[in-house]
Amino acid sequence: MSPLQLQTILFEVNLFSIGPYQIKRKTVLAPMAGVTDLPFRQLCREMGAGLVVSEMVASDPSTWSSRKSTLRTQFADEPAPRSVQIAGYDPLMMAEAARYNVQLGAEIIDINMGCPAKKVLKKAAGSALLQHPDLVHDILNAVVESVDVPVTLKIRTGWDRQHRNALTIAKIAEDAGIAALAIHGRTRACRFVKEVEYDTIAEVVSALSIPVMANGDITSPEKARAVLEHTGAAAVMIGRGAQGNPWIFDQINHFLEHGEEAAKPSLGEIERVVCRHLLALQNFYGAYAGVKIARKHIGWYLSTVPGGRTFSRQFNRIENHLEQQQMLRHFFQQPDVYQELAA
Repeated sequence: MSPLQLQTILFEVNLFSIGPYQIKRKTVLAPMAGVTDLPFRQLCREMGAGLVVSEMVASDPSTWSSRKSTLRTQFADEPAPRSVQIAGYDPLMMAEAARYNVQLGAEIIDINMGCPAKKVLKKAAGSALLQHPDLVHDILNAVVESVDVPVTLKIRTGWDRQHRNALTIAKIAEDAGIAALAIHGRTRACRFVKEVEYDTIAEVVSALSIPVMANGDITSPEKARAVLEHTGAAAVMIGRGAQGNPWIFDQINHFLEHGEEAAKPSLGEIERVVCRHLLALQNFYGAYAGVKIARKHIGWYLSTVPGGRTFSRQFNRIENHLEQQQMLRHFFQQPDVYQELAA
C-alpha cells in the first residue's frame, strides 16, 4: 500500500463526536421500527457498529405503558452511548418524551423527521414535519432545551422532488443546537426507491459544522467508502443493508481501516449468529411473540442461501419456539447449504 493510500484510509477512519461521546467507528445502525430492538442492537454493536439507535418511541404519554413501548425502552443496561429515537409532532410532548427517556437511561435523544410510513404521516410526524420548517424549529428547540444530553436528528432531503429543503432544515437544526444530523438521501415521496441524492448530502455536509451521517443504499464496504469520499460525511448510517447481514459493520470497518476486504464469516459463525439471534428474540419477546417476530429476521438471513426461501415459507408456519430452533439447526446441517456458504 502506498503512503498516499494509507493517508487516505487514516483520514477516513478519524473519530467523530456526538456531544461528549466519541464514536469510534464510522458505521452507525439506523433506527428502524420493528427491527432495531434490543437483541438486534446488541448483535450489531458486537459486529462493529460504532453507534446503534433504538426503534422510535412515540411522544404520546398514553402509549408509554403499552407492551410495545415498554419493550422499546429497555435500553438502560446497554453500553454507552445509548441513543433513543422519539417521534411526534407537538413540541411540548416531544420535550416531555425526551425527558422521560433520559430518566430511563437514554444518553442521546434522536428525533425522527425522516420516517415515510403512512401511519406516522397520518399523525403529522416523521417526514411530514419537513413541510413545516417553523414547526421543525419549535420542536428542535423544545427538545434541546428540555434535556442535558446531546440531541440528534434524522431527516430526508424533502417532502417530494419539488420540495427539497434538506439544507434549510439542516441549518435550523444546527442553530437549535442539534449535535449531529443523519440524512436519508431521498425525499418522503421516493420512500426507498429512486437514486439516493448523495450530492444533496454533500451540500449539507459542506454547510454545517456538526457531524453529518449519510444514509441510503449502503450495502457494501466499497459503497460505504465511495459515499464517505463523495459526501464528506462523518459516518455512514446503515439500515436495510444490515437486515440479515449484521457482519456488514465489521466488513466496512475493516475495509476503511485496511483498504482490503475482510474475510467472509465462516460457516460456523453464520450458523452461530443466526441461531443465537433466534434465541435472543424468543427470550426477549417471549415464546409466543418471539416466534412471530423471528420469522422476518430468519427470512432476511436466508434470502440468498440455496433453498432459503423455500425453508422460510416452511419456517413461517411453525408456531412453537422449540420447533423453530430445531428446524433452523437442521437447515444448516444440509450439505448443499454448507457447500454454497463456503463458496
